[in-house]
Amino acid sequence: MGFSQLFSGPYIFITAFVFAYPFAMALFWMAGSLLFLRTKESKVDSLNIEEVDWPMISILVPCYNEEETVEETVRNLTGLSYPKKEIILINDGSKDRTAEIIKRLSEQYDTVRAIQLHENRGKANALQVGLFASRAEYLICVDSDALLADTAPYYLIRHFFKGGERLGAVTGNPAIRNRNNLLSRMQLVEYSSIIGAIKRTQRLLGKVMTVSGVVVAFRKKALVDVGLWDRDMITDDIAISWKLQKRFWDIRYEPRAICWMLVPETLSGLWKQRVRWAQGGQEVILRHWRVLFSWKQRRIWPIYLEQCASILWAFCWLSVTLLLLFTADTLQDMFLWFTLSSFVLVFISLIQLFVALLIDSRYNRVFKYYFWAAWYPALYWMVNTFVVMAAVPRSISSRLKGGYAVWNSPDRGMKKKAS
Repeated sequence: MGFSQLFSGPYIFITAFVFAYPFAMALFWMAGSLLFLRTKESKVDSLNIEEVDWPMISILVPCYNEEETVEETVRNLTGLSYPKKEIILINDGSKDRTAEIIKRLSEQYDTVRAIQLHENRGKANALQVGLFASRAEYLICVDSDALLADTAPYYLIRHFFKGGERLGAVTGNPAIRNRNNLLSRMQLVEYSSIIGAIKRTQRLLGKVMTVSGVVVAFRKKALVDVGLWDRDMITDDIAISWKLQKRFWDIRYEPRAICWMLVPETLSGLWKQRVRWAQGGQEVILRHWRVLFSWKQRRIWPIYLEQCASILWAFCWLSVTLLLLFTADTLQDMFLWFTLSSFVLVFISLIQLFVALLIDSRYNRVFKYYFWAAWYPALYWMVNTFVVMAAVPRSISSRLKGGYAVWNSPDRGMKKKAS
């Protein structure tokens, strides 16, 4: 089979999809980001912090083997200017010194409470325990390596004043604070462009694939209404997003609610993180497939179908590539395919990254890292393909097995050198 045969006969549809899908979605995310900027972000809207009687909030911080990060996070949270808050630390059966540290912190700060769970039963279970212990109607869930900007709680909670009684959650804007090597800087570009662009566009559609688990605010009544977090799902943030929206609770995106986080700086750490994310998305597809047969759920159809399409694209890309690799008549055929496909992906991705970084630079000085974007498209699409495939058997197995979805210690990057 020669290169020309990829564009004829039964192969033309698969090849066309491999080219068209990332190109069309990049244009879609760009258009959505610009429209969100025009309609949601361009208005001058001051906080007026002192003029509002801010409600009590409970900040939930689930922890598992976080002895290196949790103390810094607690110092950040206790130092926030938000007037009425309690901080609940939930140790989920850690095997390091986390239990000892959070006990000491609870004795040191009046606003901090520590809950000790002796068995690791997963982040979702820890969050449920924290909710039961909370005193406030509004919860802000924060990862134990995160540092909140001082204005973040105000921006998150303000939405509940204006969003009506059906507003169930507000997701914040994660920003990366460790920028030490190629992997972390590529993820910096990703968070500021790909993830931010997708959330902006999905919010305009009325539904989002997922809140950001590292920083999100919930209305407690909404969580209780949907039965709280799914303790058998590997990604608590994706799962709760779908449960809320299926019950017609609204979710909003607040780009000004900045949360500084650490990301993996090793290939193994990145691989584990992305497989976990992919598995979580696939578990949602397997659990909530009935939404496609409910007219009442039609607004979430585009999100569901796009997630399915991204999985299908990974298999199609790999199939076309392997087919050509083993059947090409000449090396020229192979190089022509790789060169053409890579050029299309890199070209449109760089344009999208440019637009998205320009928008996100309003809140986070990231545009100077645009140089690192040159590495992102070439690696992202290939890595994502294998991540999707690695996650498929895990998601199916998890769906059949059930039980608690426990967590492992993540790669937090080079915290000591974080900037």
